[in-house]
Amino acid sequence: MAKESIFQKLLGSLVGGKDADAAKKKQLKNIAKTLSKTHFKFYKASSDQALPILGKFFFDLYKALSSCQTLFNSQQNPNYYKSTVINTGLSENQKQLAESLSEEAIQESAKSGDFAQIKSKVKADITAFSGEFDQSKIQLIDNLYQKLLAFKAFCTFDYFFILKKFDSTIRENEFSKAPKLNAIDASYISDDLKDFLSVLYSLPLGEDWTDLMQLLKNMRGGTEPIKAGQWSKIVSRLTQLKASHVFEMIIQLTTKDPLYEVKYEEKHEQIVEDYIDKIKTEAQTTINKLENALKNSKTDTLLNQIFGTTSISSLQNYTDEQSSYFTKKNLGGFEYTRPLNYLKAFLLEYVKRDIRAYADLVLIRGKWTTTPLSTEMSDAYNALLEYSEKITIFDKNLSEEEGEYGIKLKTLLPRADRDKEAASIIKTTLRDNNTLAKEYIISATKQLIVFGKNTKMLLEDYQKTRPEMLTNWKELDRFAETPIKDLSVEVYKKIYLIVQLMQALVGGGQG
Repeated sequence: MAKESIFQKLLGSLVGGKDADAAKKKQLKNIAKTLSKTHFKFYKASSDQALPILGKFFFDLYKALSSCQTLFNSQQNPNYYKSTVINTGLSENQKQLAESLSEEAIQESAKSGDFAQIKSKVKADITAFSGEFDQSKIQLIDNLYQKLLAFKAFCTFDYFFILKKFDSTIRENEFSKAPKLNAIDASYISDDLKDFLSVLYSLPLGEDWTDLMQLLKNMRGGTEPIKAGQWSKIVSRLTQLKASHVFEMIIQLTTKDPLYEVKYEEKHEQIVEDYIDKIKTEAQTTINKLENALKNSKTDTLLNQIFGTTSISSLQNYTDEQSSYFTKKNLGGFEYTRPLNYLKAFLLEYVKRDIRAYADLVLIRGKWTTTPLSTEMSDAYNALLEYSEKITIFDKNLSEEEGEYGIKLKTLLPRADRDKEAASIIKTTLRDNNTLAKEYIISATKQLIVFGKNTKMLLEDYQKTRPEMLTNWKELDRFAETPIKDLSVEVYKKIYLIVQLMQALVGGGQG
């Protein structure tokens, strides 16, 4: 048939008019002759009719596959079939690991276990779970899924729609009596036959169907929707039909198109890799949620200890609210709004009050045994005051009314959707400002650490019988509104807490 089609195409290109029509008629006549020699008497060429026996063929399929059709129609979610197929290939150990990697299991473990250990176990379980998927197991699962999809498409084909054309009185899913099938004009079902061939050709008829039959039985709670022997007979008949090209020839004759060829799509979806990624992603997402919850809990605790509240607002422009205008358009955003906001509040509220009072006492009125000892602490204190001013200027620069960067961002934002250059400039501007914000946080935190370390050393010196750093502690006590020891402890405690907060939000690289 393929050779004849090629011949017909060549002939049509070389001759025209009546010669081409004659060649086409001859081709169709040969197809009718070939069809008549097959033992499938579905079609009468002289009257271009589809015969009742063809209707019976579809009725027998409709009846045999009805339970399978009901099974598939009752479950429309494609993910159900993917997970069902994958579960057939999992070992008992993998099933237990998959269960332990679920969000519920991880959340439950987190209620009583050490989070670091849970995190480590999840990582180990993911490795063990994915490690059992060798190439052979992956191929078996993927092949079974492709077979299931092809079988599902074949079972859910609209056989009833075709049968209604052979018998208008037939009722859906009624098999107690044989339908009254009539011969019909074959053109009525030519498109239906094309659709049927597309699902027929997608069936891997030559494969072993044992695994799929067992899968269907499991899906139906232990009951077979179709007997293995019955399906084997259907496969045998379909194989003969496919090999003889009976339906193709009927379509060619009734459409007067000797060049017709079956069109169908072979799907090769790889579901195992996606499944493994899904398990990994869900487990990691759960860990991230728990980690964020712990971080937020720790953050809230630290904020309450430092400020007595979790509601702190010290910045006007480098804020989450302003950031949302950019994140909504996938342009990036302000990444360090929380830590910079808390740091600025601390510099305003504590460095310029309690820490200044302490610095005035020990750095200005204190009599140090050597100058280098006070220089490091003095430099750190002055640097903190400078960072407070730098952060204020940084925030003002992002003002939409008067800030250099704020005005630029406000101007470019409306154009970002249609102007790639505008979008690129916004991303670069945001990135540069985030880099600067992080630099201020890390550098200021380092200075806090230096000041805190020296405060601790001075506290220890204060409590010595013979101080070694300052020689006039008693004199300073008289000038202090708060006892120096209490003030020292409070300053050190606040610095320790703010450093902990910055490290929790930005990372442990501040020094």
